[in-house]
Amino acid sequence: RMGKRRCVPPLEPKLAAGCCGVKKPKLSGSGSHSHGNQATTAPGSSSGPLQNHQHTDGNNGRENVSDLTLGPGNSPITRMNPTSGALSPLTRPNGTANSTKNLVVTAEMCCYCFDVLYCHLYGFPQPRLPRFTNDPYPLFVTWKTGRDKRLRGCIGTFSAMNLHSGLREYTLTSALKDSRFPPLTREELPKLFCSVSLLTNFEDANDYLDWEVGIHGIRIEFINEKGVKRTATYLPEVAKEQDWDQIQTIDSLLRKGGFKAPITNDFRKTIKLTRYRSEKVTISYAEYMASRQHCFQNGTLHAPPLYNHYS
Repeated sequence: RMGKRRCVPPLEPKLAAGCCGVKKPKLSGSGSHSHGNQATTAPGSSSGPLQNHQHTDGNNGRENVSDLTLGPGNSPITRMNPTSGALSPLTRPNGTANSTKNLVVTAEMCCYCFDVLYCHLYGFPQPRLPRFTNDPYPLFVTWKTGRDKRLRGCIGTFSAMNLHSGLREYTLTSALKDSRFPPLTREELPKLFCSVSLLTNFEDANDYLDWEVGIHGIRIEFINEKGVKRTATYLPEVAKEQDWDQIQTIDSLLRKGGFKAPITNDFRKTIKLTRYRSEKVTISYAEYMASRQHCFQNGTLHAPPLYNHYS
């Protein structure tokens, strides 16, 4: 079955959201479990605790939510206003994200994210603009740490942003302002992995099962038990990494979106689902350092990278 392709999903401009699950909760097809209602305070938020797991960024009034923690009492959601704006993600020529041809995402984008974070943590001026494309895409920046690649921060936007400014902004937002974690520090740099995900090919699905695990990211829209519209999303890799089937993924998203009533098959049928694809690349700090070794000479710290790298 094929969903209807649409170029402009009705999402709020500059909407930020988390992207990754943190740990594997036990999920049942009946959906009779609940994740509680503990409020979470976001670093730097002027609005105090996140009522219904949501806050507004005091700087520019846009929502900025990191929303994919799956533990009890800590499952924020993304709330979107479908009438307030639109986004126009680019469609790949071959209609797929798992082909090596025509990919936009590159390892250099991850290197640039490391550059931005490195400069911030060491107090250097921010690096010059990179040479890769500056086309607009919805994007996510993910930080993981250690041999087991534990999630350390993941925030992005469903609004298409020019890559140079978008990656710079969400590098620091995901590293320093993910409300689930303390800000990243210099000492953590050597253990970090950075992933950049560019979102493409948004389609309206025919129903809540009209998508493939490991292929599609999904965004669901539903009406909760209080009659309030809610949304939630997972990037394509989340369900596969958590070893979930379609029903478990949908039920997890509903719980993450704050739905507390029993989940029935009839209710699942009321969900509006948008599927999308993602181009993703990941590099380690060691790989980043190897690519920038000419900027770190004789063990001496230099303002990395871009002052000569991109000249």
